[in-house]
Amino acid sequence: MEVTAIVFVVLVAVLVLTGVRIVPQGFNYTVERLGRFTRVLHPGVNILIPMVDRVGRKQNMMEQVLDIPPQEVISSDNAQVTTDAVCFFQVQDSVKASYEVNDLMRAMQNLVMTNIRAVLGSMELDEMLSNRDRINASLLDKVDEATDPWGIKVTRIEIRDISPPQDLVDAMARQMKAEREKRAQILEAEGSREAAIKVAEGEKQAQILKAEGELEAAKREAEARERLAEAEGKATDVVSKAIAEGDPRAINYFVAQKYVEALKDIGGAENSKVIMMPLEAGNVIGSLAGIKELVGEATTKGKAN
Repeated sequence: MEVTAIVFVVLVAVLVLTGVRIVPQGFNYTVERLGRFTRVLHPGVNILIPMVDRVGRKQNMMEQVLDIPPQEVISSDNAQVTTDAVCFFQVQDSVKASYEVNDLMRAMQNLVMTNIRAVLGSMELDEMLSNRDRINASLLDKVDEATDPWGIKVTRIEIRDISPPQDLVDAMARQMKAEREKRAQILEAEGSREAAIKVAEGEKQAQILKAEGELEAAKREAEARERLAEAEGKATDVVSKAIAEGDPRAINYFVAQKYVEALKDIGGAENSKVIMMPLEAGNVIGSLAGIKELVGEATTKGKAN
């Protein structure tokens, strides 16, 4: 009897222990009764019916990271590149994740790899290298939509590296160098053109200022000639009146004027080194003195009138 009691107590203890399940935080367990899903065990202590209920699948409900191995992709312009990625996801429905797909991790890995080939294969190489954010967003939309029936929420997909072949990298480096040299030459040409324009504008402004100066000088010279002509006209009027009145000094003025003009022509000759002045030059000076007196008298009469 004692042995039987001990065996019974041990059997009861084992049944009780097998009927108690402790679920850790961040996990959900599915319960299968006679092979059929019945409920979900949440974190904490849970009671099962021994020999009838059992734990089916243990699902991690925390955000997980899935590494996508490197793979070769051919772009739309026939450039072969090697790329890899990382996928962040979280189980939202433990029942769907347990019974809607077999081998969840492998299924997600193949799904992400297929979509990477589809997205990158529709793009050219330059577009791949310069639009990584757009690639990530496109992959996220496609994969998240495809995994929704599995109870999975894809939070982020990041392309880690896109590596073209070395010969293609060298060709791109040469192309970039040529583009930079082209830009430098264009900038240098534009600078030379701007400098030439500035110089031409400066010369134009200088010519305008020079023309304005010459115009101003011509105006002043014309005014001076006009004043001189007026003075000569007044002198001629005075002398003409004096001649009409029979004053001999007026006649001497005309003779002296012609005499002075002749001496000026003689002195301005190119082959004249020594000029012999005639003795009558003194008479010319006397005639000029007489003209001075004549003009003075005319001025005095004008003020008196």
